Amino acid sequence: MARTLACFASISLWLLSAACSVKYSASGASIDPEAKTVNVRFIENRAPNNNPQLSQQLTEKLRQKILAQTRLTQTNDQNADYEFKGTITGYSISNAAVTDIDKPASARLTVTVNITFLKRIGDKKGFNSQSFSRSEDFNATLTINEAEPRILPNIVTNLADDIFNRAFANW
Repeated sequence: MARTLACFASISLWLLSAACSVKYSASGASIDPEAKTVNVRFIENRAPNNNPQLSQQLTEKLRQKILAQTRLTQTNDQNADYEFKGTITGYSISNAAVTDIDKPASARLTVTVNITFLKRIGDKKGFNSQSFSRSEDFNATLTINEAEPRILPNIVTNLADDIFNRAFANW
């Protein structure tokens, strides 16, 4: 009797463990196990003021992040498992702080992008028209042409991180 009970318990544990699956990732990303492809479309720049290289930089940074932190492969197929498309809608410079003589001490560059994330696999819960915005301050004595090479890479990286996290890390 004890032997039959032990055999039954072993089979039950085996069936229970076979029915369970665990998804894990070093990046915290939650990717459907069946997903294989992603299409990160070119992010168009429609901001009234803009840097002509910003679209390319943001598109490439998002592609690199996804390829480095997931097992997905980039494709131009319209039916990819996941698809990102979007536009840069804002590129503005404002005063961040003023001195006691009403002169700007620091300025702020803000970039806003609107992204749509489509899922064609799994629960198919993507997101529509999510707006992401990032800013970086710089010394107001610098022109935007002098400040951009220092601050734009941080803004682009932070935007790519925010988009990735919203799509795959469920924050």
